Amino acid sequence: MRLNEGAIGGTYKVAKVTVDEKITRRLEALGVNEKTPVTILNKKGSGSLIIKVRGTRLALGKRISDGILVEEAGHDAKRA
Repeated sequence: MRLNEGAIGGTYKVAKVTVDEKITRRLEALGVNEKTPVTILNKKGSGSLIIKVRGTRLALGKRISDGILVEEAGHDAKRA
């Protein structure tokens, strides 16, 4: 599923990042890598999100959050 389809408060594991290569590199530098747990903190009606990843809050627009594919994080996932 896409990251922006997740529920507020839900923790998900990044499966794949499918956005422009330049944006992908920037997200990786910020810690949004495959298998990294992320928690959705807030969602806006426009599709933008605020997520927590590796202890840092990030705001993502709809286009970027559409390009991040996630899967449900298991109970053994670290808190993002």
